[in-house]
Amino acid sequence: MVSINSINLARRRRNSGEMEGEIYNFIVIWAIVLASLCYSHTITKFFPKGKSRFVAIIPIVCLFFILPLYLTSINLGGPTSFFIAWLANFKLLLLAFGKGPLSSTPPLPLSTFIPLSCLPIKFQKYSTSYVETTKKTTNSTLNLVTKISLLAILIRVYSYKDYLHPKIILFFYCLHIYFMLEIMLNMVSVGVRRVNRIQLEPPFDEPYLATSLQDFWGRRWNLMVTNILRPTVYDPVCSIVADRISRKWVPLPAVLATFFVSGLMHELIFYYIGRLKPSGEVMMFFLIHGVALSLEIAIKKNFNGKIGIPRIISGPLALSFIIFTSFWLFFPPFLRGNTELKACTESLAFLEFIRYGKLISPTNITCPLL
Repeated sequence: MVSINSINLARRRRNSGEMEGEIYNFIVIWAIVLASLCYSHTITKFFPKGKSRFVAIIPIVCLFFILPLYLTSINLGGPTSFFIAWLANFKLLLLAFGKGPLSSTPPLPLSTFIPLSCLPIKFQKYSTSYVETTKKTTNSTLNLVTKISLLAILIRVYSYKDYLHPKIILFFYCLHIYFMLEIMLNMVSVGVRRVNRIQLEPPFDEPYLATSLQDFWGRRWNLMVTNILRPTVYDPVCSIVADRISRKWVPLPAVLATFFVSGLMHELIFYYIGRLKPSGEVMMFFLIHGVALSLEIAIKKNFNGKIGIPRIISGPLALSFIIFTSFWLFFPPFLRGNTELKACTESLAFLEFIRYGKLISPTNITCPLL
């Protein structure tokens, strides 16, 4: 339960002038990001892949870790830190060694290089069937509208949080994060598709239909992060340990290393959002899932990929484990700084800005979480 003092503190934290300054910082930061990506695109023509290109790119990587510190809002700082401190930095490091989505022969045009560098998108070939392409676009639009409607209903339900069990509220937060991520990533994909006229792969693949932890983390949840962690962490670790252990067990240390790096990056993103000292709970969440997934892979290998548990049972078990560990370790540090309250008041203030053409202080609006 959020205390009255913390609510009042959150309400008084930003006035309209501070929010205008936040928007100004946001514009300046993304102008710097665009200039930095133009520089990164240019140096590939003068520096061959390897150490020389790495030395030329590493200042940009350091800059992209620093820039999110100049944004304090949830709705602007959160996505920005994810886009540049995680996605862009990992892709630029791959580019330094001639790997990853940014490395292409012939080189990517700048109009493609920039969005691909920092946005959670992945290009795919156009379908040869016009009917199939139209069906995918229609389904994607319908899916986006459905998620927006469900999120609106969920936010309305928060008005009755005093009458609901805290565990139910945490479950709603699980849904809230999923809906927000899918809406945000799909809107980014739609925007890039409109500008560049390219077809993009979906960021999620119905994670609620996962049949196991391997299926959830590897094939359904936040595929953009999965696709960037695989070449930057998983594949290099596999190469390093391939000569040291049996080939059958090579994926296990690679999975643990991947989840360790994911936990480390989530701790960093949480710090950008809440400016609270990392507690290690998020790292523990990902390490537990890394160990659990490694055990699942080991068991499958011992049974030659076949386990006698029907999908109708293994799926709910996997999702229950994910939800339980989220309640235990993922959400407490996320909510410790009243993140949901700040995000709500910021969103409403920005909506008022769009409606009236000026920013107002969050103290003058009512958040349904209160």
